[in-house]
Amino acid sequence: MDWKRFLFILLVIAVLFGAVVLVGMVKQEPIIIIASMLATTITVATPLTLGALSGLFCERSGVVNIGIEGMMLTAAFFGWLAAIYMSSIFGFPALPSLLVGVFFAIVSGGLMALLHAALSVTFKVDQIIGGTVINILAIGITGFLNRQLFFESGSVFGGTVPHGPGTLPNILIPVGQGVKAICGWFGPSESCLTFANSMDKIFSQGPITYAAILLVILSHFVLFKTTWGLRTRSVGEHPRAADTVGINVAKMRYANVILGGMLAGLGGAYFTLESVPSFEPLMTNGRGFIALAAMIFGNWTPFGAWAASLVFGAAQAMQINMQVFRDVIPPQWAFLQVSYVVGLAPYILTMLILTGIIGKTIPPAADGVPYEK
Repeated sequence: MDWKRFLFILLVIAVLFGAVVLVGMVKQEPIIIIASMLATTITVATPLTLGALSGLFCERSGVVNIGIEGMMLTAAFFGWLAAIYMSSIFGFPALPSLLVGVFFAIVSGGLMALLHAALSVTFKVDQIIGGTVINILAIGITGFLNRQLFFESGSVFGGTVPHGPGTLPNILIPVGQGVKAICGWFGPSESCLTFANSMDKIFSQGPITYAAILLVILSHFVLFKTTWGLRTRSVGEHPRAADTVGINVAKMRYANVILGGMLAGLGGAYFTLESVPSFEPLMTNGRGFIALAAMIFGNWTPFGAWAASLVFGAAQAMQINMQVFRDVIPPQWAFLQVSYVVGLAPYILTMLILTGIIGKTIPPAADGVPYEK
């Protein structure tokens, strides 16, 4: 990632954090506001990070994937459906039901990716059209099954949505406890305890959120430090040369697209199994396309994609935290009280990045080009 993107990321995050702090510091200490922004940013960036990694594996192998949105939406529905079945019908406890839901979400994302791989690699359909097919199919399947299973008379659940198993519990990394212990050495103070509690807020996240961060590190290692990653990048840059040395281009593209779909499936599981315990039609709300923009802005690298996802996450976190402090917003800034106005920030950022004004990005040379053996 070049210095222009790095500076842009720092500037955007500073502006977004600064806006919330200036509005909220009238009511609470700035450290509390900053901790809230950081915690919310990391949380809401989770599906964007996983979606960006999904696109990264697909496009590094030479397959354009604009179907991330559809894969995430499908996974969100089938993961939630599986968790409800395990809990309501088979009587599983909450946590096992949720873990089964995560498994089905990952599998359903992989199956949608398998369809995309078949269209793109085997049948050599235009990959943009293939991704559009995935998105339309996901909207149709999830909307239809949601109505038939839960809201139609004579449905499996009697026309009502049953009480699900809830959401995955947060995992607290005891950083705050360590801070409190250090504070004890110098004598406890209110500001030190406030800082420790703020650390607890930042480091209390869901398991999918932690998994997304670990997957960024793992993806970087796999793509740039292993033979698999070298082969993946070779079929995305020069598939004919890769074929010449014995690499099966079709097999590598299939494997990476399916892997990308499974990552998108985990991102879909976040919506219904970690964020909110329910499903709504179109609940991914364009996150798949924002994830694609994050991948492009990150210049097709895992850490770059994660940094860009955090930028979009900070924009969404600003909307959430502005609503928390809406009662102290000055009258001349009354437009910030309207959630729709502040909520435009992630989408405006997406358009700015895709116009290329931040800097030129260079995709893999064979990205989107079907390979003829």
